[in-house]
Amino acid sequence: MAADTGADRSLRGGKRIPYVLLIPGMLFTFVFFIVPLITLLKISLSTKPDRLLPEYEFTWEWDNFSTAFTDFGSQLVRSFVYAGIATVFCMLIAYPVAYFIAFKAGKYRNILLGLVMVPFFTSFLLRTIAWQSLLNDNGPVLGVIQALSIDGFLDQVGLLDNGRLLNTQVAVIGGLTYNFLPFMLLPIYVSLEKIDIRLVDAAADLYSPFGRTLRKIILPLSLPGVFAGTLLTFIPATGDFINAELLGNPNTSVIGNVVQTQFLERNDYPTAAAISFVLMAIIVALVLLYARFLGTEDLA
Repeated sequence: MAADTGADRSLRGGKRIPYVLLIPGMLFTFVFFIVPLITLLKISLSTKPDRLLPEYEFTWEWDNFSTAFTDFGSQLVRSFVYAGIATVFCMLIAYPVAYFIAFKAGKYRNILLGLVMVPFFTSFLLRTIAWQSLLNDNGPVLGVIQALSIDGFLDQVGLLDNGRLLNTQVAVIGGLTYNFLPFMLLPIYVSLEKIDIRLVDAAADLYSPFGRTLRKIILPLSLPGVFAGTLLTFIPATGDFINAELLGNPNTSVIGNVVQTQFLERNDYPTAAAISFVLMAIIVALVLLYARFLGTEDLA
């Protein structure tokens, strides 16, 4: 029987170190994610006997989940539609900007990145309120549209509502795009910055047009950033209700407005919890499908 040497004990101790280091993170996840999730599920399966009292009873009330679709299905669909459109717009705007900063900005790269982060120095709420001033009837955006005499055309295609830009779907989607644009731009920039510029130069030396270089080299190598940016934009945009509240109208309300109303105004915690759980489940399912389609092997 071989003797148990000090080196063997040190080796076994070293193997335990990663598991020991996981303990704080696992405790944090359990306390601040797992426990609230279980609590949310319990509330969603409860009933509230008295609307004016905070107490509720756990009764396995599965009908609360069907309410999310039967009573608030339009707001649920609208949330995903608005978030999806805003995510696409963010990608179309962020990718060229990130490409310019990564490959063309040179010594001004850090300054431009700082300008991207400047909006984060102010409150999300204040940024959205600022959009009210920009889009209102006497604001500069509508003033430019009227000066160009294209307000009639925009009314016909549905981008304006009787000459108004504020309190429309366009305003809500525009607010979402503006507020979540940095969440798309920064991950794409990080992926582009990692690309070896010599690959692009080699493609140019072989007389490859820029469009082909973009499709065959730059875009595939930057897909991890696109994947991360899409998730960081789409997920919070789906649950956002500030833009719909301040820039929209009752016909543009989203599921976040419903949850807010159920929690804070109607005191209907079980229904609000059930709607939140349904929203979270749908988002998780969509993310898993998206990850399977795009792949996540290169995200690390």
